[in-house]
Amino acid sequence: MRGSPAARIARVNAATESREDAKERLLREDRRLLGRLLGEVIRDQAGETTFATIERIRQTAVRFRRSESELGGGSAAQAIKVELERQLNALAIEETLHVVRAFSYFSHLLNIAEDVHQHRRRREHARARSKRRPGSFSYALERVQRAGVGAEGLLAWFERARISPVLTAHPTEVQRQSILDAEREIARLLASGGEAAARERALHRRVLQLWLTAMLRLQRLTVGDEIANSLNYFRLTFLAELPQLYAEMEAALAARLGLAERPWLPPYLTVGTWVGGDRDGNPFVSAQTLENALAQQARLALAHYLEEANQLGKELALSARIRAAPAELQALAEASGDASPYRRDEPYRRAVSGIYARLAATCEALAGVRPSVAPIAERPAYASDAEFIGELDTLDRALRAQGAALLADGRLATLRRQASVFGFHLAAIDLRQSSEEHEAVVAELLACAGVAADYAALAEPERVRLLGHELEGVRPLRSPHLEYSARLTGELAVFEAAARAQRRFGERAVPHTIISRCQSASDLLEAGVLLREVGLLKPGFLGLDIIPLFESIADLDRCGAIMDEALRLPLYRRWIAARGDAQEVMLGYSDSNKDGGYLASGWALYKATAELMRVCRAHGVRLRLFHGRGGTVGRGGGPSYEAILAQPAGSVDGALRLTEQGEVIASKYADPETGRRTLETLVAGTLEASLAAQEGPLAASDAEAMEELARLAYRAYRELVDAPGFMAYFHAATPIGEIAELNIGSRPSARKGGGRLEDLRAIPWVFGWSQSRLMLPGWYGFGSAVQSWAATDGARRAALQAMHARWPFFRALLSNLDMVLAKSDLAIASRYADLVPEARLRGRIFRQIEAEWHLARQWLAAITGRETLLADNPTLARSIRSRFPYLDPLNHLQVELIRRFRAGDTDERTRRAIHLTINGIAAGLRNSG
Repeated sequence: MRGSPAARIARVNAATESREDAKERLLREDRRLLGRLLGEVIRDQAGETTFATIERIRQTAVRFRRSESELGGGSAAQAIKVELERQLNALAIEETLHVVRAFSYFSHLLNIAEDVHQHRRRREHARARSKRRPGSFSYALERVQRAGVGAEGLLAWFERARISPVLTAHPTEVQRQSILDAEREIARLLASGGEAAARERALHRRVLQLWLTAMLRLQRLTVGDEIANSLNYFRLTFLAELPQLYAEMEAALAARLGLAERPWLPPYLTVGTWVGGDRDGNPFVSAQTLENALAQQARLALAHYLEEANQLGKELALSARIRAAPAELQALAEASGDASPYRRDEPYRRAVSGIYARLAATCEALAGVRPSVAPIAERPAYASDAEFIGELDTLDRALRAQGAALLADGRLATLRRQASVFGFHLAAIDLRQSSEEHEAVVAELLACAGVAADYAALAEPERVRLLGHELEGVRPLRSPHLEYSARLTGELAVFEAAARAQRRFGERAVPHTIISRCQSASDLLEAGVLLREVGLLKPGFLGLDIIPLFESIADLDRCGAIMDEALRLPLYRRWIAARGDAQEVMLGYSDSNKDGGYLASGWALYKATAELMRVCRAHGVRLRLFHGRGGTVGRGGGPSYEAILAQPAGSVDGALRLTEQGEVIASKYADPETGRRTLETLVAGTLEASLAAQEGPLAASDAEAMEELARLAYRAYRELVDAPGFMAYFHAATPIGEIAELNIGSRPSARKGGGRLEDLRAIPWVFGWSQSRLMLPGWYGFGSAVQSWAATDGARRAALQAMHARWPFFRALLSNLDMVLAKSDLAIASRYADLVPEARLRGRIFRQIEAEWHLARQWLAAITGRETLLADNPTLARSIRSRFPYLDPLNHLQVELIRRFRAGDTDERTRRAIHLTINGIAAGLRNSG
């Protein structure tokens, strides 16, 4: 080969870049098309002058980022930056509103183009039958088989697996539903074929719709709004895509295992929700909202089943004159009440008529709604969803018995799958309340019953003894002859509503109660007291899983001891036996990060998982973990697949629940194809982590290194957040106050009215740092920790490099940190620091943050061996770089608008412009809180 080694390498790199450019060509074309259409809309709606101003700012922002990238900054970049600032500062408030909306929609449209391109690439890989991608079900099956797991072991795993993303109403979704609907249609059009001019005109129409739709809500969302919004994802994605995913997985299993028929998997993959049942810190959630959520969910599920049954009857007009139907199908037809002479030789159709009639009666009984298409005959409502499923199964067996399996595998199989997954309740609603609220209610019950005058004053051992004695009996504490506080009656009303829901919809409707900030065994027993009061706890029966949520660093450190104490109590152990010898535990990523910083939180969660696993095994109990992850890395976010594989070996074991929050719900599930692949990734990761994990026992040296690093990182983080004036700095140097005014959720932004970090919720804490482009919760403390531990010790540096190479947990930790640093921008963050009025405080805190950022970047490079951020993920790196020119003007304008607003500017347009910048920056970063 001719040329030097360097020249050959250069040619290889050039060829690689050329291939990547070819792959990205369609993405660039889509971006240009959408950008051009938005420009035309702006020109038509806001005028040529406004369009020219926006385009000039855009081009300057692009030139600035290119000069930084290509020239490494310097005087040329500085001159362009000054020019950009001059252009932005010259804007009048009306022009500012147009510019903010334009750059926000640039980011929205870029997101759409990238999502469509990702689907396109995935479909191309599938058609080419290229190497199975990590995170796919087929890849996971391959790995499991290579690990020596056979058909019997694999199918047994599905019998005991429990996987469920859980939708929450945490307020970080800044987009209105109208905006999301328009963007979904743009994505559909972008991905569709057809005549180019007609497609472009349709896209133009939707972009115009976007521009003329207000980005901001006029009023704060209510719990009812949040219920309605969450149901949209079932309509759009879950009802259709979950059955399709099950069918794909069953086909893949049959092919890999050489089975003659596709297996029918149990409903191990479901979707849960907190919307309507999460009372922790939200005074607007009550028994009424829980019942409202249940009724709306049932209405949606049953209306869908009725429509599907109606269509199914049309498809199954199979004549008994051509081939006789099995006896059990004939019996179902005879019981249907359909005596039409036109269908007397169509037993399947008559059977479906009976099913439709029973569904109609069920819909009226459970949801108070009569179907638009009246049933042919009056039939009794189903006593349970199991009865409905049983009749569908009869149809399935009959079709297969007479050689019509292809028909059974069509609409009927989809309806059977929907019924098995969604039942009549659609989604399991979790209850959640803080341990402090439970304690107060139990204390009042005990005092009014004359059992304990001051329960709150008792030490923990005395509480456990008293509650244990009380719970061994069956006598309720509440008396119909006494008056109780609104707090007590409200809390018990929620549990009463849960009991009614289980009787109406089945036990799957409300299966869990979560105790936030659980800190002791008595917290678990207090929940038992409340359940007993409403009949959900009786001898040999516990109606709901009692799930402790451990959140702070201290609570995570103690959670193993707390669960060990609880499981040693014969009473509590009987409760767990009544729930199938399984204990679910929830781990809080958000609050532990706010409490101790990124590194200390990550390690505390890892240790807690390992310790809980050890404790549960010692008591003969199966541990199921529920991961309370947010959208950002600072709240436990990041790629789900890598996060699952990074769990301690043996801890997943077929069980995974995790929260999906805020804007992440829309990004993952608003698009049906994205939603299906997200769910597939959760299954693949859980399957691999359960049956094909290669990680052995954690090396003692690795654990010791992480323990010391976490201690040092915690110290560095607490030195920052506990420093005098830090909270004043945070409130001044981020738009936290302005975020609190956004109408994005029903829940208050703080648990209490105080100004301490402990009082602030994790969501606005992370949201504020994201808007100011520091992303501090996702990296602070790491650099100082490694610097202190390894700066003068080459062996320790080598140990960290080895840990990164072999340990999935440490690798995922640094991968997420890499992504956060790539999204951060110190220069922009310094502009936010200028909002702090006190110069000494501003200089002291920002210098400390800036120094830590440089340390984090330095040591990340030293450990990974990659000088450039996201060097191992060029697609993500390109995506982030392409967003900066649209984010920079928004950040600059946000700072200037906040400065005016805080100086006393009372113009309503200024406040509106600030809120619009928050929306646009969140869209550009693709996560907020």
